Amino acid sequence: MASATQSRRAHNERPAAAVVEPLLRRLLGPAPALQVELWDGTSYGNADGVGTLRISSPDAVRRILWAPGELGLARAYVAGDIDVDGDIIALVAALRDVAPENLGASTLPVALQVARRVGALGRPLPPPPEEAKVRGRKHSRERDQQAVRHHYDVGNEFYELVLGDAMTYSCAYFDRPDRTLREAQDAKHDLVCRKLGLHERAGARLLDVGCGWGSMAMHAAKHHRASVVAITISPEQVTRAKERVAAAGLQDRVEIRLQDYREIDGEPFDAISSIGMFEHVGKRRMHEYFKLLRSHLKPEGRLLNHAISSRAGSALGGRSFTGRYVFPDGELLDVGDVVLAMEDAGFEVRDVESLREHYAQTLRAWVANLDASWDQAVHLVGDARARVWRLYMAGSAVGFEDGGISIHQVLGAVAAANGSSGMPRTREPWITPRGA
Repeated sequence: MASATQSRRAHNERPAAAVVEPLLRRLLGPAPALQVELWDGTSYGNADGVGTLRISSPDAVRRILWAPGELGLARAYVAGDIDVDGDIIALVAALRDVAPENLGASTLPVALQVARRVGALGRPLPPPPEEAKVRGRKHSRERDQQAVRHHYDVGNEFYELVLGDAMTYSCAYFDRPDRTLREAQDAKHDLVCRKLGLHERAGARLLDVGCGWGSMAMHAAKHHRASVVAITISPEQVTRAKERVAAAGLQDRVEIRLQDYREIDGEPFDAISSIGMFEHVGKRRMHEYFKLLRSHLKPEGRLLNHAISSRAGSALGGRSFTGRYVFPDGELLDVGDVVLAMEDAGFEVRDVESLREHYAQTLRAWVANLDASWDQAVHLVGDARARVWRLYMAGSAVGFEDGGISIHQVLGAVAAANGSSGMPRTREPWITPRGA
């Protein structure tokens, strides 16, 4: 019996590259910066470009037909109908350079014609099962739990492979060009601690919201003798964070909780860190979030909000790859809106700092870690999920490098009754000592 691919070839005797070229021109332009190799070995594009995009099955065309643009291309990559050879970040950057109108619904007539000629017409293929399926009211506690667990509960061993021994899933701080990833993550934690004034107040009580695997909490306790309550709604993170705290002998200073930020009840803190968690809050709950955190701070207390931002704000919608596969319900808010919301909640905003280039470098390090241990990653989470993370991190690196997205640390202070903020007069106390 003839294979499905042979049957499709029977629809057309011309080389696949020639048949698909009208669609490729629509997507990539007449002189793309990469090469495209089709399932029959024929190719289109620049053999000396940044790399090769391999289309191994006409099913890729079918997916693009039913989901023109980013989502269809991403589904084809996750499913293995498309693969890449070469630097995936450079390849994603080359695809990003395509005019936006060429990646939208305008591809539909051309995709339909090509699909007919390669025998790819038919009902839509089921999306890869790695696509998120969250239910309930958006940003309710129940739905937030589903979204967070979809992203974080994929296996601690996988995250250790990607993040390295720092086990920190947020932007590092490469204050020196020779920093290793671990050193840059430590430098980031120390920068946050210093902005919060923990280095000046031994024994200060810190709330770490969205604590991940406990790295920030452990740094604050070990290096600044803070007393830390660290919360997350990921059970897998709680398990590993508690193990790490115990191994470091910090149980007396770090408490790890499986707890939503809305469940903190009447506990006072000297400082609050929110690192890489705010993207899950959403614009509708932003004011509530800051007011709630403000209510837990003592006079002269400080909040450091470290979050990815987007000019004018953007929700990671259901037609985007990131919204479907990575951060369901995620929202990137404009830093200006964040500042206003913090002020409305009663904070005096004292510092705003962008770390955009630092996140691009962090993501490049994570992609390198994943690529270096690809077979192990596939063994841990499967080929499709490993592909999700590779594409997500590569695309994010491009976004931070070209300025499409950014990341800001916004520091808010709570003034005492007499107006005292407890803030230093300059940023000098925040500078990590050389060699630290």
